[in-house]
Amino acid sequence: HPATVDLSALPPYALALKERVAYLPEAQVDRVLRAFQLGAQAHAGQERKSGEPYITHPVAVAGILAELGLDAETIIAAILHDTLEDTELSRETLAAEFGEVVAELVDGVTKLDKMRFGTRQEADAESFRKMLLAMARDIRVILIKLADRLHNMRTLGAKDAPSRRRIAGETLEIYAPIAQRLGMNKFKAELQDLGFRALYPDRYRVISERIRAALGNRREAMGKIEAALSARLAADHLSARVVGRIKSPWSIYSKMRGDHKSFAQLMDVYGFRVVVDSAMSCYMALGVVHALYKPVDRRFKDFIAIPKANGYQSLHTVLLGPFGAPIEVQIRTAEMDSVAERGVAAHWAYKTDSGPANSAQARAREWLSSLVDSSASTVSSSEFIENVKIDLFPDEVYLFTPRGDILSLPRNATALDFAYAVHTDVGDHAVAARVDKKLLPLRTKLESGQLVEIITAPSAVPNPAWLEVVVTGKARTAIRQYLKHLQHEDAVDFGHRMLDRALDAQGSSLDGIPPAVLDRFLETSKLKRLEELLSDIALGNRMPDVVASQLLASRGRKAGKPHTAAHAHEKIRITGAERGVLSFANCCHPLPGDDIIGYLSSGKGIVVHREECPNVVELRKSPERCVAIEWDRDVQGDYRAELRIEVINRPGVLATVAAAIAAADSNIENVEYVERDAAAATLLFALEVKNRKHLADVIRRVRRTGVVSGAYRYPL
Repeated sequence: HPATVDLSALPPYALALKERVAYLPEAQVDRVLRAFQLGAQAHAGQERKSGEPYITHPVAVAGILAELGLDAETIIAAILHDTLEDTELSRETLAAEFGEVVAELVDGVTKLDKMRFGTRQEADAESFRKMLLAMARDIRVILIKLADRLHNMRTLGAKDAPSRRRIAGETLEIYAPIAQRLGMNKFKAELQDLGFRALYPDRYRVISERIRAALGNRREAMGKIEAALSARLAADHLSARVVGRIKSPWSIYSKMRGDHKSFAQLMDVYGFRVVVDSAMSCYMALGVVHALYKPVDRRFKDFIAIPKANGYQSLHTVLLGPFGAPIEVQIRTAEMDSVAERGVAAHWAYKTDSGPANSAQARAREWLSSLVDSSASTVSSSEFIENVKIDLFPDEVYLFTPRGDILSLPRNATALDFAYAVHTDVGDHAVAARVDKKLLPLRTKLESGQLVEIITAPSAVPNPAWLEVVVTGKARTAIRQYLKHLQHEDAVDFGHRMLDRALDAQGSSLDGIPPAVLDRFLETSKLKRLEELLSDIALGNRMPDVVASQLLASRGRKAGKPHTAAHAHEKIRITGAERGVLSFANCCHPLPGDDIIGYLSSGKGIVVHREECPNVVELRKSPERCVAIEWDRDVQGDYRAELRIEVINRPGVLATVAAAIAAADSNIENVEYVERDAAAATLLFALEVKNRKHLADVIRRVRRTGVVSGAYRYPL
């Protein structure tokens, strides 16, 4: 290729880009211009909704990244970021022309082909997941994506109203929080501002006007405080830059909505940033401002010693000023300020001397590698996105491990989230937590600064109720993974028993099916292993009788006469612990000791009903789905039962009945009045009992209270 590019042939926006990338070596600037020529050729004839040539968009994206001082590869990939999706240009051409790194970056940003997905949401979810995984390989992918989104938001006016709302919602929900998670406050602030303006134009206008009015009234006070701070710092020989800060419309709107505060409460604060030359000067400046104005108790935060999860560092303090309103002051070095504004991108523009523990990059990589783990164990893209959204909560609590390490978790995180943040094995075997030396349950919500130690036991395992307790994506994914594994094991065992019974009834057995026949059947059924077939049967996706007939037919013989041997009529015994495969019907609440029947429900597995359940008549109309089951001799655990109790309506009656139930060692889950008048009332109690005998004991105690005119199991 020619060493230089003909500048006279370049349009003004390309020349503007050349000016912006002047910080790069000359050879790299030529590569950038070469990329522009290739991109302009590839996008020739394409226009944006506004009518401008399409190439103006990628060039603008490259310009945004050039302002951050990024390397040539990122700028080139930004210019070409839409070529793989929207033009004839191939990945091979890109790699040959600009190297593998550029091709990898462009590929990472390119959305997935929409054809492969059932719904738009699914396509968006999958392309978002792909982008996050690509960004885990190279963080520059997300920088290009964020710049792309920022330029799209700046030029949103050309789109129709529904598109504007959808894109703005997605920006506020996903892209602005990602920018914040990567410490890129400048990007985050503009994305939030543009998103808010597009999604709620009226609210944006009202709040913006009120901010302007409030600032006008306070300009003089702001000036006086700024002058006093600057003078005091100079008197103590501290070289510092003091800048006034203004809250953005979106942050005020979010706080009004989330914290239920009024506009006046939020605006009644003066904000300043003090930028000094070294970390030691930050603490000296803190002493100076505390000597000037009195600090507000418990409002000081040291994010220099304990950086935020995205690498942000600063000292925060709140002072009581001369005008009766609090003054919020942030104190930081110029480098910390650069990291706060640019986050992970500061690495390229600002050669950082701070250790890796403080760098936004190291923290971003940590977060991204946890996303990769989560993606590997989450099947659905939508579920993965939900987990990511949970992890993008900006409010964090900072917690200490017994070794003095710091973990940051989202607000409302529990001790169980902490356990999984330490390690999946710790989470899986957790039984309780010691928080600041006090023994507390795993569902305890944690607060910043607490010292948390997790107590584990080798026999402890996750249970489904944990999903209601945790808030982090990592914990949710790990618990689901364990439960799926458990369900699979139970399903394989159960499916084996069901298929054996079905084959037995036709005069054969699973051992009697030659391996070659079994392999052929699995292949035609598109199943990899026998376990998958057995699991499918237990989960109600395949009928055991049908599978048995197909296996015998493919063996080359007809099904034998139904067996008359006693074991052909044997029922499958259940212990109730097969919760991954079994569920208990809400219409009749079967208990150990009841005569029961199983019904194969597709995808749900076996739903257990009592034989006398009114719905069983209907279920028996599909005999191939009915499974003969019975309770095992030794059944553990608690089961839900409902008790209908008629009482004389007088004060204290509910307490008397509840005490009788508790005295019988039963736990009350719920109670409601079904009917009520002046003389009598009917109550419906949902209880946990061990078996029929336990329920009978509860009923006996309730009847003995003397306030009850009738007590019986419901439904009868």
